[in-house]
Amino acid sequence: MTGKALSSRSSRELRQTRLEGFDEKILALSARGMTTRDIQAQVQDLYGVEVSPTLISPLTQAVMEEVRQWQARPLEAVYPIVYLDGLVVKGREHHHLINQSVYLELGVNLSGYKERLRRWLAQNEGAKFWLAVLTELQNRGLTDSFIAWVDGLTGFPEAIEAVYPQTRGQRCLVHLVRSSLRDVSSKHMKAVATDLQAISAASTETEAELNLERFAEKGDARSPSSSKAWRAHWARVIPLFAFPAAIGQVIYTTKAIESMNMTLRKVTRNHRLFPCDEAVYQVVYLAVRNLAKRWTMPIRDWRPALNCFAVEFAGRFPQ
Repeated sequence: MTGKALSSRSSRELRQTRLEGFDEKILALSARGMTTRDIQAQVQDLYGVEVSPTLISPLTQAVMEEVRQWQARPLEAVYPIVYLDGLVVKGREHHHLINQSVYLELGVNLSGYKERLRRWLAQNEGAKFWLAVLTELQNRGLTDSFIAWVDGLTGFPEAIEAVYPQTRGQRCLVHLVRSSLRDVSSKHMKAVATDLQAISAASTETEAELNLERFAEKGDARSPSSSKAWRAHWARVIPLFAFPAAIGQVIYTTKAIESMNMTLRKVTRNHRLFPCDEAVYQVVYLAVRNLAKRWTMPIRDWRPALNCFAVEFAGRFPQ
């Protein structure tokens, strides 16, 4: 029998008998950012058989039903911390290339475990968009969050004040630090990073403001815009310094959303262009589901932070 005939026979047998755990293996490869062509090559290397896109595609498409069920599931009433951020992917609409943002929301529940809440896909953001997002979360049972840790998302402060007026918005310091370092030469990188760390690590608002002034005195001489972003968003930076140290520790040092986005950037990088919105949802959902398998323990130092949350938000803390 020829090699081609053997390959054809092997493919037929694979479709008929299905290797044990084959579907999950395909989804695991997709979760790591592999395209259909990559998966074909990997299966060929591992099992010595050829599989067609018509066998792989239905598996990943079936994930959409799981995505819909997951995105409609009830949420817990209270998440002490909610992280919200986005990353840009390239897609196609009406035969035109477009940039779209995938927005991801991650919650920390009362037991200290990270939990995926929702993800959205949109070309533009604004108060109306975020109002719809937050209203959906409210309708699914999320009645309160103490702290919303976000990047500079247009319209989000107005929306959260409308839906969750008691939630304290906290500007993500990681993004501000990254923005300040973007145009810094390698020669000054270490010194500037040290100055920025002094702002982030301050124990009080007064100390943070003093360190910001010191940073501006040196940094603005090199680049007039060095401290501009910090000053523009200072009102949403300073809430961090009003919290007890235990709360500040878990808010800032977990960097939960950054870790998730790092994984997603690696995964989506392999897909230079997503043919449709469903393709984005499939890849992102599988990648985060794969990442969430590691979230088997509460975040570090959660118990002291929870005790402080109970005091700081006594009137809203679940009994």
